[in-house]
Amino acid sequence: MIRLTEIKLPLNHDEAALPAAIVSKLGILPAQLKSFSMFKRGYDARKKTDIQLIYTLDVEVEQEAKLLQKFAKDPHVKPSPDTSYKFVAKAPAVLNERPVVVGLGPCGLFAGLLLAQMGFKPIILERGKEVRERTKDTFGFWRKKPLNTESNVQFGEGGAGTFSDGKLYSQVKDPKHYGRKVLTEFVEAGAPDEIMYVSKPHIGTFKLVTMVEKMRARILELGGEIRFSTRVDDVLIENGQLTGLQLSNGETLHSKHVVLSVGHSARDTFEMLFKRGVYIEAKPFSVGFRIEHKQSMIDECRFGPNAGNPILGAADYKLVHHCDNGRTVYSFCMCPGGTVVAAASEEGRVVTNGMSQYSRNERNANSAIVVGIDPERDYPGHPLAGIELQRKLEAQAFELGGGNYDAPAQLIGDFLAGKASAELGDVEPSYTPGVKLTDLSKVLPDYVIAAIREAIPAFDKQIKGFARPEGLLTGVETRTSSPICIKRGADFQSINIKGLYPAGEGAGYAGGILSAGIDGIKVAEAVALAMTQQAG
Repeated sequence: MIRLTEIKLPLNHDEAALPAAIVSKLGILPAQLKSFSMFKRGYDARKKTDIQLIYTLDVEVEQEAKLLQKFAKDPHVKPSPDTSYKFVAKAPAVLNERPVVVGLGPCGLFAGLLLAQMGFKPIILERGKEVRERTKDTFGFWRKKPLNTESNVQFGEGGAGTFSDGKLYSQVKDPKHYGRKVLTEFVEAGAPDEIMYVSKPHIGTFKLVTMVEKMRARILELGGEIRFSTRVDDVLIENGQLTGLQLSNGETLHSKHVVLSVGHSARDTFEMLFKRGVYIEAKPFSVGFRIEHKQSMIDECRFGPNAGNPILGAADYKLVHHCDNGRTVYSFCMCPGGTVVAAASEEGRVVTNGMSQYSRNERNANSAIVVGIDPERDYPGHPLAGIELQRKLEAQAFELGGGNYDAPAQLIGDFLAGKASAELGDVEPSYTPGVKLTDLSKVLPDYVIAAIREAIPAFDKQIKGFARPEGLLTGVETRTSSPICIKRGADFQSINIKGLYPAGEGAGYAGGILSAGIDGIKVAEAVALAMTQQAG
């Protein structure tokens, strides 16, 4: 097979244009083209009236070797690489021990799946409920029912990524094609085939729910065990070696190979680990607000007359501004055609996040507009100080919102003018349970407020209408990433506790569904190799 890159065609090209472009590029006769498949499809929308689709294709042709020799100096004509996943180990016939995975978010799901596929029959512990019951609890909270602190946006099967836009792209380097393995498993579990080739694949909450269920069933078929509503309350350590876990039901589970993939909001777990001497460092994260505009405005600004084209879908954006006060403001977790959701996991606190369905057809676009903060300047003195800062800001948002899980909100124009909002504009808030109009400058530090006030007009120069006064800000966004890092070595084990494998976003090693899944695969490989070597 030959890999062709940078094949450009007009947005609305017909079906015959693609094979014609291949034939033209390679200088062959149509009959010499046996087959082709799409590896990647992106677009260039810099010229809104002339948007180009950009393809990467794998083609099968006659006289392949001769063509590769002919195009030896062309960087866009190369042999197709092998992107298939290769298992690194196979479980011994007799397992003296079963590995344990703590947490069933994207990282834990893939760590468990890989270990099961290699024959290690993992035991997976999830403090929350299975995904459908968890969905009922989460939607119930959004409808003003009580918050279940063990079953919500943060905790439960599927992890925080279940209630998100379901983005499946990452900036992590991936020479071993782990990301391809993640996408392949998702497609086998029911994701649309297009996630294998579109440049910005996404799934959305409802599709993720059924996919997670199918992947769970696969783990069980392969001999894995999954225990829901089972929290890890303590770790057992002897001479620097993890020997087991104390569970919330009183059971002691013995294992010397434990993958810790608890997500970025398992604050009680982080506190327990710190007390037990596991080495933890404070880590930078970001805080800010959710911003909402009409999706139609974003589409028009990004795509011009091509807005609404089904190939382009709902438009997104990615924005960065470096402020005069030395802070950086950027958009995060942009959700085209989505909603702002209540993401609290502790009582008496308000947290926002963003979510989209696969269709991305809700009226508003939303994203986090956040400011980077770091331990040295903003929460010095203790490895867990970032957690306390998060709690403080979330508690302030709870009070400012009325003390009933409504979120504080403010029109963009009023926020920039420094006055409280009294009535909504033409952007209808999507956050439920509800919003309370107020002055958001009271909920975040002054340097954050100043930075965001500077950034929004700057962003308006890139997306006309971004600073439109009728747009809406909702607070607070504090769970952009984990505020801690559980340091690990080259063997993926904690640097001071052997047998503990910190993994995923909560431990500081991922940032999104795809990167978390990739990290789960890497850690599963490390566990499998360690257990195989010990057995041998």
